[in-house]
Amino acid sequence: MTMTSLTAVGFCAHYSTQGEWAFKLALAMARRNALQLNIFHFLSNPYDPADRAGEGLDKDEVRRIVVEKEMELRLHYDPKLGDYLDVGFRLCEGREWTELHRCLSRREFQVLVLARPNHNSTFGGKPLDEFMDRFACPVVVVGPTSPLDIWLNSPARLIADRLGLGGLAGMSGVRQGGWVRQAG
Repeated sequence: MTMTSLTAVGFCAHYSTQGEWAFKLALAMARRNALQLNIFHFLSNPYDPADRAGEGLDKDEVRRIVVEKEMELRLHYDPKLGDYLDVGFRLCEGREWTELHRCLSRREFQVLVLARPNHNSTFGGKPLDEFMDRFACPVVVVGPTSPLDIWLNSPARLIADRLGLGGLAGMSGVRQGGWVRQAG
């Protein structure tokens, strides 16, 4: 994988303890590397394959929900950012796989941080590990039992030092797909 520069960290919002851990790690990576932090949220919950929010709604209703959810997103994360101002918020209306690839191609992030709410978490209708292994950029996953449960896919392992996660890259415990876990 060739990566010429890092300009932004992407974080998919999740309102949970694990989501808070993942947010703190994403913010720390952005601060440490002077990168923009882009916080993404979706009309439907990417962690719940049964959630079809927004489907079948007219454009006015979708706009109303988007404004409402974006306000919720900003109110939740603004106070946690402190003095860090290089932050963007985006509520994505489409499905997570397509939207995240679109944002990646626009260089809205080069590394993605996600929460793992539980051991059987799904994301984008797939087991979380499978989604991340197939995603086309470095991915860092936090949780489920501790903020020290940090998982890196193969591309993330290649830039772990740069992300401030260097101690994780050489750890034992490699899992399917090249994931590495730091025991908490």
